[in-house]
Amino acid sequence: MRDPRSRERDAWKGLAAGVIGGLVASWTMNQFQALVSALSGKDKPKGQSADQGDDATVKAASAISEGIFDHTLTKWEKGVAGPAVHYGFGASMGGIYGVAAELAPSVRAGAGVPFGAVFWLLADEAAVPALGLSKAPTQYPLSTHSASLAAHVVYGVTTEVVRRGARRLLG
Repeated sequence: MRDPRSRERDAWKGLAAGVIGGLVASWTMNQFQALVSALSGKDKPKGQSADQGDDATVKAASAISEGIFDHTLTKWEKGVAGPAVHYGFGASMGGIYGVAAELAPSVRAGAGVPFGAVFWLLADEAAVPALGLSKAPTQYPLSTHSASLAAHVVYGVTTEVVRRGARRLLG
């Protein structure tokens, strides 16, 4: 019979491996988005336009700073806080995925593609607009949604590949 504490230890290892995967995947997703933007001639990600100013991660960082600390971020602080929100959220979602992959191995099916697609749907298409961090999904062209979905699939696959390697190293 397996020691019940081993399942808890496995969940912690899954969390650690998932956080590592989520961090690497967040970076990889940024690189993919930069490449897509360069190839398409677009220089603003979803949730950001010349008239709107800040992207969704900067808007989230600003809301946190103003709501919790009663502090309006400077331009320099926004440059630090936006990526911090992006990487923090990516690492957190990777950690959740890592625990889920540990406790329910069927989550790993599809090499991270379903995870990335669901993450895109729930975060980018639902939560971000609902929180007022971007315009409504209907206000973006299909090409924007497609590029965002592709970027999140890259995130999901990278999270799984790195999670798997990190988990192997953790024993």
